[in-house]
Amino acid sequence: MRRCLPTCTATVFAIGIALAMPTFAATPAPTTHHFSAAIDAGDFSAYLKAVSSDAFEGRKPGTEGARRTVDYLVAQFKRMGLQPGNHGQWFQTVPAVSTTLQHPEQLRLDVTENGRTLPLAYGSDMVAVTLQAKPQVTLKRSDIVFVGYGIDAPEYQWNDYAGIDVKGKTVIVLVNDPGYATQDPKLFRGRTMTYYGRWTYKYEQAAREGAAACFIVHATGPAGYPWSVVHNSWSGPQLSLPAGEHAAPRLPVAGWLSGDAARHLFAASGLDFDTLEAAAARRGFKPVPLKAQASITLDSTIRHTHSRNVLALLKGSEHPDQAVIYSAHWDHFGRDPKLKGDQIYNGAIDNGTGVAALLEIAEAFAHQQPKPKRSLLFAAVTMEESGLLGSQYYVEHPVFPLNRTVADINMDALDIIGPTKNMIVVGYGQSQLEDMLKGVLAKQGRTLSPEPTPENGFYFRSDHFSFAKAGVPAMDTLTGDDLVDGGTRKGRALLADYTAHRYHTPQDNYDPHWDFRGVIRDIQALHDVGQQLADGSDWPQWNAGSEFRARRQAMMQANDPH
Repeated sequence: MRRCLPTCTATVFAIGIALAMPTFAATPAPTTHHFSAAIDAGDFSAYLKAVSSDAFEGRKPGTEGARRTVDYLVAQFKRMGLQPGNHGQWFQTVPAVSTTLQHPEQLRLDVTENGRTLPLAYGSDMVAVTLQAKPQVTLKRSDIVFVGYGIDAPEYQWNDYAGIDVKGKTVIVLVNDPGYATQDPKLFRGRTMTYYGRWTYKYEQAAREGAAACFIVHATGPAGYPWSVVHNSWSGPQLSLPAGEHAAPRLPVAGWLSGDAARHLFAASGLDFDTLEAAAARRGFKPVPLKAQASITLDSTIRHTHSRNVLALLKGSEHPDQAVIYSAHWDHFGRDPKLKGDQIYNGAIDNGTGVAALLEIAEAFAHQQPKPKRSLLFAAVTMEESGLLGSQYYVEHPVFPLNRTVADINMDALDIIGPTKNMIVVGYGQSQLEDMLKGVLAKQGRTLSPEPTPENGFYFRSDHFSFAKAGVPAMDTLTGDDLVDGGTRKGRALLADYTAHRYHTPQDNYDPHWDFRGVIRDIQALHDVGQQLADGSDWPQWNAGSEFRARRQAMMQANDPH
């Protein structure tokens, strides 16, 4: 779900994981299609029509539709002759914790300054949650410190926490990173957001520093979305892996401040927020303690549930201990009985297309002769729409050790608009996988293009990122925007139309009139990159300057896979 905004854990359509939803009569998904070994538009169409049919009820984890979905995937992998991918099992059970804030309309963040209390209201001034899955968390008169962008990035010689102890304190940080703020291509990655600009990093780093709370100051430009999106996304149940299943530290209190609230808060301490914001983007900035303390109590309801990843394996003929992974999330938003008319979020594009592509590529490899030298793992992961939890869990519990994992190629929301002259890579400039794709596209007479809005951080919003964050080179692509018939003007208009009118709505349905020629060429290209990896001996590297390079180098040096 690469177009997901600040968090996938809450939307107006479907929040969290349903414990059980009423089932309804549905026509079984089509099963009579004869599939070929080639990557073929007819086969892709049959898969897509099946997984986005009403029979699967929108593929929401925890529902009967989800059970039918994973059963369908296993049936297809069995038909291809693949093996169960999780040490003899088809499924990998993914536990999850749902945290729901109680009575948010009554919640306030009280800031005490100079003997006066400044109450910040939930929704208009701030949002806050606990990331520790505890029924009650209390923050009482915690000293507030402004720590700029809240970044410690050795490869960029940048540490906003240098020289200050924030244990037990409340840190206020800016969204995005200094490169975006200055538009200096020599600072971080300039306009392109790095992981250090992502809200998830800022919360994790604050927790590593021992902070009790972290509030990110919202601004529409550097965030890439308005305050209303922040409010909506953080207002419902927040899903996470249980603490024991994920190594990242977690804050007692995490939240956002509106820009106006931050200015008001700083002014009460005799500080000018805009001046400090500008200073924070320059080297040498030092944290600034405010003459203020923060207090808040969060009461939450905690629920435990689970879903399943589906894993299928094709063992390598020469190096079965080394794996290339293809990933795509099978989950979507289910069925909303409150809606009039169409109540099912069929998710044809998001992410029926990715699942269909995964099956097409798996079918092609299953019939390859001679068999690939390296193993291939096909991972249909769950709970992407809930925060990448399925892929995150896999990375914490990998079937193949991460230093034996060659790369991940992810497929999410492949727009179907007809043949294009290009493909778009998300997070352009990250790894050598892009060079491989560029060579494959050249043979097709096409080109590779960077994403048009790198400042929005789409690289951090789909399942490939779980692998990247762990150090495994990972690539995610978008449908090209330069149509063979119509150019970029028509291509961008069609892509924008999907986002505006069908994305995450019940209108994201299968269309028998779609032109599949373009998406099939894209799938073929992704297959060919994987084939080069699976039949070769190269280990693609992160490019110099990538924030994930150091972790990969460390894991490979610790246990050389060769």
